[in-house]
Amino acid sequence: MIKLAISGAAGRMGRAIIRELDQSGGMAVAAALEHKSCSIIGQDAGLVAGRDSIGVPISTNVSDMAFDVMIDFSKPEAVSEHLELCKDGKAAIVIGTTGLNESQNQQIADAASHIPVLFAANTSIGVNLCVSLVEMASKVIGDVTDIEIIESHHRHKVDAPSGTALLLGEAAASALGKDLSRCGVFSREGHTGERKPGSIGFSIIRGGDIAGEHTVMFIGDGERIEITHRVTDRKIFAQGAIRAAHWLSTQQKGLFNMQDTLPYVDANR
Repeated sequence: MIKLAISGAAGRMGRAIIRELDQSGGMAVAAALEHKSCSIIGQDAGLVAGRDSIGVPISTNVSDMAFDVMIDFSKPEAVSEHLELCKDGKAAIVIGTTGLNESQNQQIADAASHIPVLFAANTSIGVNLCVSLVEMASKVIGDVTDIEIIESHHRHKVDAPSGTALLLGEAAASALGKDLSRCGVFSREGHTGERKPGSIGFSIIRGGDIAGEHTVMFIGDGERIEITHRVTDRKIFAQGAIRAAHWLSTQQKGLFNMQDTLPYVDANR
C-alpha cells in the first residue's frame, strides 16, 4: 500500500484527489495537510472531500506521520517547506503547484538530487499529449507561422499565464531552438507596431468556473492549425496526479515530469 500525504487537502485539487482515490487500488491517504489559517483543521479529510470518513484529520503538521509520496497542490510559498519535509522523511513528492519563482525552481532541482521529485505544470494526460503535438507542429511549421497561445481559467486563479500555457509555450520555443523568456510576448496594449517575427504570443482569460482551456494556434497565410485542450471536470487532474504518484513511488531520485510517466508520448518526441 502506497501511503500518500495530500498538501492543500481542503483545496479544489486536494479534495478531488481524495475523492478519486476511491477508484485507485493500492494507495491510501495517510496524511492531509493545510495552512494554519484554514478553518477546517481537525476535520476528517474524507468528509471534507465529500466522501465517507477515511480516519485522517486535516492537520497543519504532518512531520510525525509516515508517508511514501506527497502530492502538493498548495501555495508557492509552501513548496520549500514541503521539499524539506520529504527530504527528511525520504519520501517522493509530486508538485502541481504553479506560479513558482526562480529560487523555488532551484530548490526543486536541488531536492531532486536526494529524492524523487515530479514537477508538473499540468497533470492531465491529454495536456501532456498536446505538448508533444505542439513540439511536432513547431518543428514542421513553426518557422513559417505565427504562434499564439490562448488560455482560460476560473476567476479564482492567481497566476498568469497559467503554468500549462507556459509549458506549451516552452514546448514550441524549444522545438525552434528558442528561449521563451526572450521570444514570449505576454501583454499587448496601445500602439504595439507590427507583430515581431518569431515571437510567441499569450492571451489570457479569467472568469466564472472555467476549469481550464488552452489553444495553441499556428497561424499562416491561408490556413491555421489549432491544438486545443478543454477540461470539463477537474477530476482528470486528480487522476493524473494519482498516476504520477504511483509511478514516482518506483523511482530512486531525480527530477521528472509528466512526460516521463507516459512512454507513448516519449515515443513521439
